[in-house]
Amino acid sequence: MKDWDAVVAFACALPHVSMAPFYGVPCPKVNGKAFVSPGREAGSFHVATPHDEKAVLLDTDPDTFWQTAHYEGWPGVLVRYGAADEERVRNVIRRARWDRATKAQRQAFGPRP
Repeated sequence: MKDWDAVVAFACALPHVSMAPFYGVPCPKVNGKAFVSPGREAGSFHVATPHDEKAVLLDTDPDTFWQTAHYEGWPGVLVRYGAADEERVRNVIRRARWDRATKAQRQAFGPRP
C-alpha cells in the first residue's frame, strides 16, 4: 500500500465497509467501528490488531510494523506505506475488519483470514 488512498480503496472494497468519521477523520468502518486509520506518524497508518498478533508482527517484520510510545499497550500497530509484503499487510487489514464485524457479517465473509 503506497499511501492512505490505497489503504482506503482496499478497505472499502471489503464487505460491509463504509467511510465515517473517526476522531474527526473519515476512516473505513464496519459495524460502526474503525479498523484502519491514518495514524499519528507520517509515512504510516494504523491497523487495529489484538495484542498477541501485534507482538508477532512487531517481532517478525519491524521494517513494516512498528509502534511509538503513543501506541504501546494499545491493540493496534502502525504500518509503513510501501511494505515489501503487501499481501501480509492486506491480511492484517482483513483480520482487523473481521474482528469488528457482526457475527452475521463474519459468517458471510467466511473464516478469519
